[in-house]
Amino acid sequence: MGAPNVTALKLKRQSRLLEVTFANNNHFVLSSELLRVCSPSAEVHGHGNPVLVTNKRLVNIDKIEPVGNYAVKLHFDDGHNTGIYSWDYLHELGRNQATHWDNYLSRIKAAKASREPLIDIAVQFHDASEPRS
Repeated sequence: MGAPNVTALKLKRQSRLLEVTFANNNHFVLSSELLRVCSPSAEVHGHGNPVLVTNKRLVNIDKIEPVGNYAVKLHFDDGHNTGIYSWDYLHELGRNQATHWDNYLSRIKAAKASREPLIDIAVQFHDASEPRS
């Protein structure tokens, strides 16, 4: 038997979180980073050999697109948008997010990789009254 239907999705862009509520009253808060690095897409999962996705600590979700009555497609601000997140998969991620997260951190450490963005994505605004150097 699959997971119950999702009854509510709430994207919290500022905190980079997606709140998912199911018909059975299960409620999970999933980080955009976890959703991105655990994307169910072929790009991430490959053909039975998952790709380690790195440098996504600050990734965010730009758009949520419904897929029938059983899933959503998440559009991330890094351009990734090929994963279809079924209700079953979101429920499994929520129930087992600590395990998924620990596995991800272990893989990052073993690969000597990083969660940090490759470039500083902070936007700095220049005051027009200040001289440029």
